[in-house]
Amino acid sequence: QVQLVESGGGLVQAGASLRLSCAASGLTFRPYAMGWFRQVSGKEREFIAGLNWGDGNTYYGDFVKGRFTISGDNAKNMLYLQMNSLKPEDTAVYYCAVWLKNDSPRYWGQGTQVTVSS
Repeated sequence: QVQLVESGGGLVQAGASLRLSCAASGLTFRPYAMGWFRQVSGKEREFIAGLNWGDGNTYYGDFVKGRFTISGDNAKNMLYLQMNSLKPEDTAVYYCAVWLKNDSPRYWGQGTQVTVSS
């Protein structure tokens, strides 16, 4: 059974940095990709970044604009999201996801709350 566990969220002030981690277990195969989404209550889940596990290419949502960086450790099945210059509008629940192929994510973590105060 695949499990994704996010950590690293918390309450920070605007301008601060946070590093989120996602530990994946139960993966007996190399996924197509892993990535991060976020969701504000009452709004749709928003794509932040993705990492193609095969070729190492990274992809980012339009709003990121260089503030966030995705990285991963293939051997440890770990995924990270470095977030810098955080803004109050970055407040959301952040989710880790796994793609098995190039379509929609197949597995999701339970999410970690990030709150940025002004």
